[in-house]
Amino acid sequence: MKYGILGGTFDPIHLGHLRTAEEMVQELGLAKLFLIPAASPPHKHRRPVSAFHHRLKMAQLAIGNSDSLQVLDVEGKRQGPSYSIDTLKELAYSLGPENDLYFVLGLDGFFEIHTWKKYQDLFGVTHFVLVNRRGYQFQDIFPYLDRLGLRYTKTQNPDQVLMESGRWLLHKRSTQMDISSTHIRELVQRGRSIRFLVPDNVMKYIYEKGLYT
Repeated sequence: MKYGILGGTFDPIHLGHLRTAEEMVQELGLAKLFLIPAASPPHKHRRPVSAFHHRLKMAQLAIGNSDSLQVLDVEGKRQGPSYSIDTLKELAYSLGPENDLYFVLGLDGFFEIHTWKKYQDLFGVTHFVLVNRRGYQFQDIFPYLDRLGLRYTKTQNPDQVLMESGRWLLHKRSTQMDISSTHIRELVQRGRSIRFLVPDNVMKYIYEKGLYT
């Protein structure tokens, strides 16, 4: 079976995250997609991040009783920075070799993968689903992969690349919503409405807990 993974700081989770998750479940035929809040994001050191329990709760509220989406607190149970390679290996082990992982990542984020811990090992653990982002082209991954020394084979499908490890890089298009967690936090700080940017129950939680003020 196929299982998707969408990680992030989710500070806060918003409708753009949820729409991408929903569309990838349908595009890939996933049995389930796991939303995984990062407990201690190694690349978010430039600003304070809301406490993990708040970000976890908002993600849980956001998906409600969804059959296809599930929030995992796997990174909250570990000490230290949240590294994707550790999370992916843990999930791969728990799901078993008969199941495949599909790591959903924006094209912009993929071009930062050389800064990740043991990034070469990621290509032996999971398939990558690279979602379109404004200003980025899927074809630009080829010179990037070359610079990293990663071997691959192009296929007749321009949106599919087979890595030497046997894992796939898949290019998928999702609805681009002009929403960002940064903008939402700024709106709250300025006392402006965030309705229709986040689910109503997430908005209520933000106001009740005094987040981002």
